[in-house]
Amino acid sequence: MNCRIGIVGSGFVANGFGRLLQRIAPQWPLTAVLTRRNPAEIPPCFQTVAVPSERLDDFLARCDLVVECSGDIRHATEVIETALQAGKSVVTMHCEWHVTVGSALVSQGLLTEAEGDQPGSLAALREEVLSMGFEPWVYGNIKQFLNHTPTPEDMLYWSSRQGIRLRQTTAFTDGTKLQFEQALVANGLGAEILETGLAGPAASDLNIGGRLLAERASEFGQAISDYLMAPSLPPGVFITATHQAEDQPALQYLKLGPGPWYTLYRPYHLCQYEMLKTVRRVIQGGGPLLNNGPHPAISVRAVAKKLLLPGDLIENALGSFELRGEAVRWRDDPEHLPLGLIQDAVIQQRIEPGQVLTWADVELPDSRALALVRKRI
Repeated sequence: MNCRIGIVGSGFVANGFGRLLQRIAPQWPLTAVLTRRNPAEIPPCFQTVAVPSERLDDFLARCDLVVECSGDIRHATEVIETALQAGKSVVTMHCEWHVTVGSALVSQGLLTEAEGDQPGSLAALREEVLSMGFEPWVYGNIKQFLNHTPTPEDMLYWSSRQGIRLRQTTAFTDGTKLQFEQALVANGLGAEILETGLAGPAASDLNIGGRLLAERASEFGQAISDYLMAPSLPPGVFITATHQAEDQPALQYLKLGPGPWYTLYRPYHLCQYEMLKTVRRVIQGGGPLLNNGPHPAISVRAVAKKLLLPGDLIENALGSFELRGEAVRWRDDPEHLPLGLIQDAVIQQRIEPGQVLTWADVELPDSRALALVRKRI
């Protein structure tokens, strides 16, 4: 089936996906790239199909399916809402957007996160696990390093060394992205969280760590979304599950251990290089892989990293040195301000380090993202 692909964004993820699409899937031509970059900064593979961001209608007229990976929640909201209203299917690699705004739009058309980042990879692994008769109890992420308050100097060093934007590097390091990833997994796969900020026990052995979380999930009475702090393990995702008692001897013969807990592990997640699997799924009528659902139970709230004073400007809370994110149940903190809404925001109250921000603490500029969230909650 022919399908014209349009990409929103022209950075690290978009560039890698676009080049892969052009090389191995010519039946789905890349016909438009919506970008806010100056022409001189647009990657070579996008030069002939680039569309300035202010020409959204032109962009949508050139494509049948939209792949959103801009990394900007406000920009993504405007594009995704307009695309869905125009009847376009939307595939994203943007867990922060889903957790912040996605539920307000999930009923408007086909909207899905892609395989490749941890949430989509866990959703794909879940489908495999269910198809083999397992019952998942833990949807797990693996974190090798965590520092809630990294210094600008350290983040500049690692950003330069890894070739990733400073904000991305900081959000990875302080745990904000992890919190969004597991919040999306919880909402999208019908799981819970054990505690605010997740449990994240230390583990050097994946099976032992998975069993530890599974036992807590069993006591809790519901499958959970969480992570292991495991510096020695490769980055990836895992599911710890049970199976029927009569199948335990066969599973032990097949080297999964004696049970009752079985951990199935995917030792990689390759981001833009796996997105095409979800694009193919959607084109072939497979439906969404993962989204935040219409009634999310889990959010990500804003926690101050340092003293903030009235008048301080927060350009973008994601990956900032002022704030970090923390997964929380909506029912446990209904007054919290979702971190993903804090862009070009002005602090209104004195905020101490470690303090959780509320709506009254920040003046937010009008945006479509803000309007949709206010309407939903």
